[in-house]
Amino acid sequence: MEKNNLLRMDNVSIVVESLDDAISFFEEIGLSLEGRTTVEGQWAGCVTGLGSQRVEIAMLVTPDGHSRIELSRFLTPSIVSDHRNTPVNALGYLRVMFTVEDLDEMVSRLIRLGAQLVGEVVQYEDSYRLCYIRGVEGLLIGLAEQLGNK
Repeated sequence: MEKNNLLRMDNVSIVVESLDDAISFFEEIGLSLEGRTTVEGQWAGCVTGLGSQRVEIAMLVTPDGHSRIELSRFLTPSIVSDHRNTPVNALGYLRVMFTVEDLDEMVSRLIRLGAQLVGEVVQYEDSYRLCYIRGVEGLLIGLAEQLGNK
């Protein structure tokens, strides 16, 4: 008997140094700030295994309302590792992919704000145009434009 209790994926969490810069970057892509708060205390540390912690978080939502990114800035304990410039073939978190209407316009706008194109904009068959960019704080972001039936 197959058992499936999964309802949905709630969010992807990204730890950042500057919450304001990261919020601005994801708003430029098209997400909206849903809320911002500070989470602290022993209960939160029990979930993460970090003990007592204080974390400033912001939740951003995609235009369709189905996907969210949680940005976290740890006030305590301090950051212990930095993966922001990890190459795309490293183990662990790789990137978040967003579907956009006009890939060239989005890439141009993000580059004007300091993002860098990782490789090239490529076309996959007659389906998609794709690229990776490094945005604020070195975050790796995938962008895709669906071709044909949009």
